Amino acid sequence: MYTEIDARLARLVANRTSRRRFIGGGAAAAAAAILGPSFLAACGSDSGGGGESPAASAPPDDGAPASGELRVSNWPLYMADGFVADFQNATGLTVDYKEDFNDNEQWFAKVKEPLSRKQDIGADLAVPTEFMAARIKGLGWLNEIREARVPNKKNLRQDLLDSKVDPGRKVTAPYFTGMVGLAYNKAATGRDIRTIDDLWDPAFKGRVSLLSDTQDGLGMIMQAQGNSPEDPTPEAIQQAVDLVREQKDKGQIRRFTGNDYADDLAAGNIAVAQAYSGDVIQLQADNPDLQFVIPESGGDWFIDTMVIPYTTKNQAAAEEWINYVYDKPNYAKLVAFVQFVPVLADMNEELDKVDPSLSKNPLIVPTEEDAAKLKSWAPLTDEQTQEFNTMYAAVTGG
Repeated sequence: MYTEIDARLARLVANRTSRRRFIGGGAAAAAAAILGPSFLAACGSDSGGGGESPAASAPPDDGAPASGELRVSNWPLYMADGFVADFQNATGLTVDYKEDFNDNEQWFAKVKEPLSRKQDIGADLAVPTEFMAARIKGLGWLNEIREARVPNKKNLRQDLLDSKVDPGRKVTAPYFTGMVGLAYNKAATGRDIRTIDDLWDPAFKGRVSLLSDTQDGLGMIMQAQGNSPEDPTPEAIQQAVDLVREQKDKGQIRRFTGNDYADDLAAGNIAVAQAYSGDVIQLQADNPDLQFVIPESGGDWFIDTMVIPYTTKNQAAAEEWINYVYDKPNYAKLVAFVQFVPVLADMNEELDKVDPSLSKNPLIVPTEEDAAKLKSWAPLTDEQTQEFNTMYAAVTGG
């Protein structure tokens, strides 16, 4: 059963290092200054990296059971208590589990040279956000995931299988998804928030925050203007940037943030914030005045993925891990801890066995209406990534 200890641990998730704090804005500019323009070209938001090398082929499958050691590199506080031990007991594998993945771009800076030389990076499986997984895939540095070794892939949501970044999920295995929408403190707003136009209400002057990430900051604004992140153009980006600049110049926007909006939102210093669904679940436990909504015109998905670098020393063990994660009873334990949106379909029955409140929480199991309003960005080339980030950074101060 889901215990109070588990609940307290889950609430720590809101305080983990923002997985998106370097993307776009000042941080991307700082990264370019430190690591050079080639680093920025490889980073940014959801780069599809057009025209690059295909993924590496998986090694021949001898059909033998997975054995030996599996080295996993994951984000801090992104794993349920006891999950690794249960996996070891179920499979007989030994796991060297590290919470050393603190930022996509930092990770890429660390592994790009050894990967380019096909040298071991100390991990058989890592969990980058989809834009970074797409970048590594485009460079040919990921192995294919052998479907015969992952029969539980059948449990994956169809919309995630139908990925433009990785059709059929040949090399990327979604781990969790989350919603990007609006959070508001009803005690501060005095009313419900429903649209992007609500951000610009003069009553909230100086108490609005936007995300500094180019995609998360602009995606919902583009949709409100009749454009779509599924087909981003420079003209659509510029239209959204111009609106943000106008509101910034009016003093409407307090600041641009990663996920460090939480304290100001809870205190009422920010009335309305662009926000991530998982953060708001944790904040609501202490402040029921906080609400999360997908704007009527639409919001965005973000996706974290499990990948196998082509330097892996244990392909079969990495695939065994993915298959174990994709077992619904196992995955329900992860959802109870992480409290993001499941990547597996039809999870309600298993979630109810762990904690009945999970399946009833629309931030964990979105309504069909909300899910229909969420868009994923199209894969971007490096040139698009740099162009769009530069356009937005000119307003955010990056």
